[in-house]
This record gives sequence, structure tokens and C-alpha cells, in this order.
Amino acid sequence: MYFKKKLVSAAAVAAMAALLFGGGRLTAEGGGDSAEGDGSSLLPWSAEKETIYFWYSDENMTNFLNSAAVSFGEREDVRVIPVLADGGEYLEAVNRASVSSGQVPDAFIVSNDSLEKAYLAGLASRIEDVTGVCGEQNFPAAALSAVTYQDKLVAYPLFFETSALVYNDTYLQEWASQIAMKELLEGGEVDENPEGTDGIAVDEEQLAALRAEYYSRAVPATVDDILHIADTFDVPLGVDGVMKWDVSDIFYNYWIVGNYMIVGGDNGDDPSQIHINNPETVQCLEVYKALNQFFFIESDTVDYGNVIDDFCQGKLVFTIATTDVAKRLADAAKEGVLGFEYGVAPLPGVSAELGSRPMSVTNAVAVNSYSEHQELANRFAGYLVTECADSLYERTGKVAAYAGANADNPVLQVFKQEYADSIPLPKMMETGNFWLQLEGLFSRVWNGADVTQLVQELDEAISAQVSAAGK
Repeated sequence: MYFKKKLVSAAAVAAMAALLFGGGRLTAEGGGDSAEGDGSSLLPWSAEKETIYFWYSDENMTNFLNSAAVSFGEREDVRVIPVLADGGEYLEAVNRASVSSGQVPDAFIVSNDSLEKAYLAGLASRIEDVTGVCGEQNFPAAALSAVTYQDKLVAYPLFFETSALVYNDTYLQEWASQIAMKELLEGGEVDENPEGTDGIAVDEEQLAALRAEYYSRAVPATVDDILHIADTFDVPLGVDGVMKWDVSDIFYNYWIVGNYMIVGGDNGDDPSQIHINNPETVQCLEVYKALNQFFFIESDTVDYGNVIDDFCQGKLVFTIATTDVAKRLADAAKEGVLGFEYGVAPLPGVSAELGSRPMSVTNAVAVNSYSEHQELANRFAGYLVTECADSLYERTGKVAAYAGANADNPVLQVFKQEYADSIPLPKMMETGNFWLQLEGLFSRVWNGADVTQLVQELDEAISAQVSAAGK
């Protein structure tokens, strides 16, 4: 589950924050092994070349970063050394190496929700974007919001994760055919026993026109559209349900309330912008609660991986997925093991009156305030997030935040559209446990609990936390 992994990481970072702001910066003696040299790529170099160390924690990024380091190093006549660090205590390791090592991490990849911690710890500096890389000509507003803290750009957007609606297009075509035929039958436009036959005679042109009309509206714009399909589709043999998704993970649920439940404002860093308990949020959650009557998903046993397996096997019409599904479906289609056509669309509105908005997480490149090579680190970061963006997906399976990347991939373009409309994961330490609490709220709502009471309780709890932190 996507957000379960994020919450484990967030817990580790929260422990670091307690040390940072309770008793000064962490040092190498503060515990844990240094990541210095772990997984580093020792590239050709000479002692005279200016050298920077670039840290990251995801092994899948290794080939991409090695390639970028070599090409940038050759072009600029410098040395870039990628260093793979343990992701469990990643920021602690960056901090230890910064204050007590001869090889300071000059730049590093960090999730946007950790940028406040990194900035206040002195690990992320205001970027020196002398070439204007971080502008709306290169990145959507969501990406720039994700790397903005207190009105300062403190990192370069590299790649993102968000969610979208995935659908079985073959089934939608079949549904359109069923509805078109039903309309003709109900309107008396067919002869059920034409002379000399035992079949049904239809006007094929009329049927084709109706089928096309219904198919053009088959991709749902609202949750009601999905429910209409569920109510009218005589699903083929082997289909377990019209829609299923991981209702246990807030990352796949947040879109329901994302347009109205605001935590930290657009940049996710303003404690005064907390809007949890409002009529729209309550209405959206009431719609979510009602969905359990249609889809009967067990929140305590559902698993994202199994849901995607079911979709790939043709057992579902719709699901909600993250960007990883793009490669999986493309590979299955290429191998000839996918028995249907598919598509990806923006998440539907909650209703005709209530909108939706997905959550996103942006992984960005921060330049370390401790670095003695900040100008070079800024240049490499700008190079990495723009000139290398087109090779990122091919090498890592991650989708670049850079607007110009992946223009030839229509599925990724939908995810990029959703990313542009998304609400970035907030940076505020005051609300670090908000997501665990919200995930619990969604689980209880799904299983029938009172929405109004739960929203009020969450609002009071978070408001109390923010108030206490401000004293």
C-alpha cells in the first residue's frame, strides 16, 4: 500500500525532528550507521575536479543517477558521486554526514513532506535557480507548491506520485452495446421475430449510433456515473465487480475530500490554513460511506497489489491506481497476456455539485546548506530535473514532474494532468500524525460510523495539536 510505506518513513522522520528541535542537530554520535560510501558509484575522476556528493535512498534510481552524473560530469568537467543511503534513517544520515563528515551530501533527493524538517535543520537551502528552471514554463503549480516553504523555493521537483481512475475499455464498449440494444427494444425499434427467422432484426446504423453515443459518455465524470454503470451493466462471466480499490489506504481515498479538506494551504506549510470540518467535507464522506452498499469491499483485507492483479485479470471494470500501473499494463499488453483494452482517466467528481482532488507526493532535489559547492549542486539539480527528465521513466518507472517529459505516452499524460490538479502532501510537523488519523476516519466511515461526529473529532484533535505547537 502506497501510503502505508509513507507513514513508516514519516514516523522515522518525526523522531529525527524531535531530536533536531529538542536538543540541537543530530551528530554522528547520535546513533545509526553512516551512509557514507554505501552504494556510491565511484566514477572516473581526477583530484583537480570540483566534486559533489549526491545522496538518494531508492535503489531503483541508481542507473538513472549514474548516467546523469557521468553526462553532467563530462559536460561540466566536474565529478558527481551518487551515494545510496539507507531509507530508514535517511535524513538522520544526511544530517550526520553534514556535520561530522569530510564528504558532505551536497544535494539529495527528499520527499516534499519532509522539506520543512530538512529546511529548519539546515539541510535544505533556498535554491539558487539562476537559470529559472523552477518556473511555470517547466512545472505545474502543484510541483512548485510542493517545493515551496514559507514562500521560498527550497528544492527542485524531480518525480511524483498520484492516483487516477483506470478502466477496462472493452467492458465499457460492451456496456454501451447493451444499453443501446435495451433502448431499441424498449422503444419498439426492433423486430424480435422477423419473418423467416428466430432472431432479432435491428437497424444496424441506428444501433451503431446509439452505441457510439453511450460509449462517448462511458468514462465517468462523477461517482454517480459509476453507480449508473454498476446498476445497468450485465457484466460478463468472470467479472467480480464493477469497481474495487484499496479503501484501507488514504492515498487512494483522499480524492473524495481533497477539494474541501485543507491542511496547510496550497503549499502545505501554513498552520492557519486548517479547514477540516465543513459541510462539503461531510457531504463527500457521506457519499463515500454510501459506496460500501454498492461495492462491498472489506477494508481490513483489501490490498492494492491484489486489486491491480484482479484488474489485470479482467475481474474489474474500474479501479483507482498510482503511476506504477502504467508500466504494468503496458508490459502485459505487449506480452499479449492482457485480454482487453484499457484506459486511464481523471478521478471523477464526488457528484455533479461536489468536486474531487487527488493527493500527490513530490520527490525533489534539495541543496544542502552545509555544502561548500552549492553553485555546482544547484546546476546539477537543475540539469537532473529538466534535461534528464525524459529518461527517468524508462530507467526507473517514476514519472518526471517536468511538464515536457513523456509527451508520447498518453497514459502518463493523464497522471501528469491529475498531478497538476492535485494537492501536495503537507510539510507541517504540527500535523504529522494527521494522515494516520484521517486513514482511521475513512476506515470507520466505510464501515458505517457517523460522519459528522468523526469529522468534528478530527478537527478538534488537529486544531489542538496546532495550537499547542504554536505556544
